[in-house]
Amino acid sequence: MPTAARLVAAFALAALAFVLSGQIMPLMPDDTDFGYFTHVNMGLALVVGWRVIGPRAGRGLVPGINNGLTGTAVLVLLALVLQGAVEMFRLANRHIYDGPFEALAAIFTIALEYFFIMAVPNVLVTFVLGGVVVGLVTETANKRWK
Repeated sequence: MPTAARLVAAFALAALAFVLSGQIMPLMPDDTDFGYFTHVNMGLALVVGWRVIGPRAGRGLVPGINNGLTGTAVLVLLALVLQGAVEMFRLANRHIYDGPFEALAAIFTIALEYFFIMAVPNVLVTFVLGGVVVGLVTETANKRWK
């Protein structure tokens, strides 16, 4: 059922994904081709905001903050796995892997490498503060437009 909280959560998390993607891109190697990196992350954020944060709105201030942080963590986890899978497919086209299980394991290895690249203070602060803001905005929208 569409609600204002779901809509606000989706767009607030997409805005946070846009900001985080912009902060992560300069941290990557210079020869990285980002393609649809920001667009994919924002699309994923729309889905996570709608499906994870929006339905759990309306439980109070502290649960709202926790909701925003949880949704942001889910977004980062899914984005890391998705971007790791994209990179694995790019490398698989060059016949780097000996078999399918090695390629599947590489998704998580690449995602972990990406996490360590993005785990710098300014990105982590944006992650936490953005999650808090997303949770508070979603709670406010839920109270205002029931």
